Amino acid sequence: MPNNLNPASRLPSLMEDYDPNAMSVAKAKLFIQAHLSPLTACEQVPIKDSLGRVLAQAVLSPAQVPNYDNSAMDGYAFNSLDIAAEGQTTLSLIGTAFAGKGFDQPVQRGQCVRIMTGAMMPSGTDSVVVQEKVSLTGNSVSFPKPASSKMNVRYAGEDLSLGQTVLPAGHLMQAADLGLLASLGIAQISVYRKLKVAFFSTGDELAGIGQPLKIGQVYDSNRYTLFGMLSRLGVDIIDLGAIADDPDLLEKTLLAASQQADAVITSGGVSVGEADHMKTLLSKHGQVLFWKINMKPGRPLAYGKIGQAHYFGLPGNPVAVMVTFYQFVRLALLTLMGQTPVPPLPTFNVVCTEPIKKQTGRCEFQRGLLSMNQNGWWEVKPTGKQGSAILSSMSKANCFIVLDEQTGNLDAGSTVAVQVLHGLI
Repeated sequence: MPNNLNPASRLPSLMEDYDPNAMSVAKAKLFIQAHLSPLTACEQVPIKDSLGRVLAQAVLSPAQVPNYDNSAMDGYAFNSLDIAAEGQTTLSLIGTAFAGKGFDQPVQRGQCVRIMTGAMMPSGTDSVVVQEKVSLTGNSVSFPKPASSKMNVRYAGEDLSLGQTVLPAGHLMQAADLGLLASLGIAQISVYRKLKVAFFSTGDELAGIGQPLKIGQVYDSNRYTLFGMLSRLGVDIIDLGAIADDPDLLEKTLLAASQQADAVITSGGVSVGEADHMKTLLSKHGQVLFWKINMKPGRPLAYGKIGQAHYFGLPGNPVAVMVTFYQFVRLALLTLMGQTPVPPLPTFNVVCTEPIKKQTGRCEFQRGLLSMNQNGWWEVKPTGKQGSAILSSMSKANCFIVLDEQTGNLDAGSTVAVQVLHGLI
């Protein structure tokens, strides 16, 4: 990938209102995506080790699925031509077909076979009636109603044909995919190597867990939320700890991170304070695309490159770290991992049961609690105080309430967009 992050050279269509100090959420996502190139290195792994990995090559079906016509129900297999158009039909029962052990003789006209789910359809039959709909007297099976032709049968190749694409390149492997590949007898697949992500916190005010807090200090929570969010993505995590506001030490750590990782994430140090040194270091050793986003929380957000590593400078406030990660970093990392396309976070409109205070002119991501009311309808309410340092609001939340730039104060009963966080946090 080119090391030049000059936006004018890459995205001329987005340059009319380019402002690195006031970029919209939507435009910032486009700018980041335009400068990402997925991994190319790949490896063969057993399917049990492929969960959360991205396919480097499409998987083609080595056989048709199912590979034989089989019953979709427990019931009776018969020839539909034997069934009378009206009234009752009675057929002779001549045996039973089990899954894995078929009925090995042809079924003649006027005959039927007891059959179990998944059993191969006996020769001479084309339909299955469920056992609850017939009456059995000795070896006679009576059909009280006319039966439909070719019902309750799963036909060979109905699911997959030979050579059909089972999973495309760029697919993020899920639990169901493991079972699907196992059903085809596929033991190994080609996936992209794991993305390496280094991260560290910055600030003299940070204390490690287990240490007594001095006056003016807080515990370093951001590294733990980042660790949790990165673990969800299945990347190789490089935790470089908490780094004091020392320009030389920050420089050393930043350069070391860029040399061993595909992406570097920091929290803190990207604002406008005298001790916020990251912007200076980024300008010295890399390229910076933008510094601020027109959003709340998370306005001070930096994106650029250090060497060949992508850099994400997140705010220092705990909630802002999580919001910016989910809105920007997660998408970027999945793209770098090779997922194509990266689906958006699940979003839908619901009624908000409480009023919301908001200024127009910026996008806001308020923490919400999504629930189902007594009428079976989904609704949402804010989790309480929405300050960017109130991490408990994120712990309580199961969604973001997404409020665009044009939205102002809202009354209770207003419809809002929510992004579901289940499975992400």
